[in-house]
Amino acid sequence: MAPSLAWLRYAGPLTGDELERAAGRFRAVILQPWEEDAARRLKAADPNTVVLAYQCLSSVRIYESGPRYSSGVSPQAAEAAGTYAMRDGDLIEWKGYPGHYQQKVWDPAYRDLWVRSVVSWMSGSAFDGVMTDNDVYDDYYGHGIDPAVLREGLDRLIDDAGAALAGIGKLLVPNIAEARRQPGRWTRHSRFGGGFEECFLGWGTAPDEWLDAEGCLTQLPELTAPGLTIARVPGDGTPGDPGLTLALAAAWVFAPESDVAVTATSHDGYAAMPLIEMPDLGRPVRPWMQPVPGCFSRRLTNGTAMVNLSATEVTLDGVRLGPRKGCLQVGVRAGAG
Repeated sequence: MAPSLAWLRYAGPLTGDELERAAGRFRAVILQPWEEDAARRLKAADPNTVVLAYQCLSSVRIYESGPRYSSGVSPQAAEAAGTYAMRDGDLIEWKGYPGHYQQKVWDPAYRDLWVRSVVSWMSGSAFDGVMTDNDVYDDYYGHGIDPAVLREGLDRLIDDAGAALAGIGKLLVPNIAEARRQPGRWTRHSRFGGGFEECFLGWGTAPDEWLDAEGCLTQLPELTAPGLTIARVPGDGTPGDPGLTLALAAAWVFAPESDVAVTATSHDGYAAMPLIEMPDLGRPVRPWMQPVPGCFSRRLTNGTAMVNLSATEVTLDGVRLGPRKGCLQVGVRAGAG
């Protein structure tokens, strides 16, 4: 394997033009679960493309009419089963996300309902599996529920859902929020096909929203774990986005032979198509090096990859790299790396 691209496309309706441009260009694509025809077209164009359906683990969105839903459980099924979380007698709506209501992930009844619902519609589907969003580590939505309770419930839901989906030949790829904060979390939650790191190297483009170099290094085991790793770097997701070059360069430096598909998007920006020229840097010649503090490089048979994860500009082998910038050089071999 070699680093590749991912397309996170769970926004408004897809167009035929988008599908034509995307065909054969991405290792991983995430679509809305009702976009079955699009999944089929992408798989026909390139069977090696992993096409995943978006499914939320933790909430129900009451504004969706179905028959397929972006949540694993429909609003009607959740109401009938009593799986809505409550506070002071009211449903708990997520702060900043109107119409998203917290579910009792700690309740075996909810977990069983989620698994049965998703496995039912995934059987025979054109999708390769599901990307399960909101495998949360903390309270990001103002619901006030003990994060430890959420984490324990989600651990069990991942176990149950992953095993059930594997039983029908489908993948489960969770969005494993802040896996770096809990040793072993990525390994446990990615073992059914891979994992999605939504905050690779940082969570926003402001200077204080990037991880420092030491924090970035704690994410490296995610890149080389078994299965598919989808890594999203903050950016805008448009062609020429420097965030995409940063993500791709980081993958070549740290995981040049792993199944890593990178992308760059703005916050909640899942409509743009991130495209970049994909160089073939070949096989690694040496381990990655850190010739300058916060700056990392690797020599490969066909060139060199460099990435600056620091907050200051650096110069490496005559190349000036701004803060959080990457560089890919075909046919050029770094003297130090």
